[in-house]
Amino acid sequence: MSTAVLVVVAVLLVALVATFLLRRHFLLSGLGAVTMWLRPVGAPRWSVGVAWYAGGELLWYRALSLSVRPTQRLCRAEFHVEGRRRPTPEDGAVPADSQVLICRTGAGPQELAMDSSTVTGFLSWIESAPPLGR
Repeated sequence: MSTAVLVVVAVLLVALVATFLLRRHFLLSGLGAVTMWLRPVGAPRWSVGVAWYAGGELLWYRALSLSVRPTQRLCRAEFHVEGRRRPTPEDGAVPADSQVLICRTGAGPQELAMDSSTVTGFLSWIESAPPLGR
């Protein structure tokens, strides 16, 4: 009986790992998908994820999750980059060659960290937003 339980647990573990890897593969294989770290201003920890540019929204999916829904939906029209900086030792998980953007969004102040090569495309996406109707 204990061997059967171990086999079932092993199969479930393999299925869980396979599901996680397939989800990550599909997220990263989409056009406009980039790896991005996100942290609400003042929060102690960064979360790594995959961001997709989807029309007027930035959809951010937590990397260490099985959810197929985005964790954050940030509207381009409500996005304002207030500054940028290099990561500091307090940023821990963020690679040293990244850029940290300090942003104001509809979801509140956020810090986004991404590779320097990704920053240019991200800023172009922000600036290409249609003007707000008044």
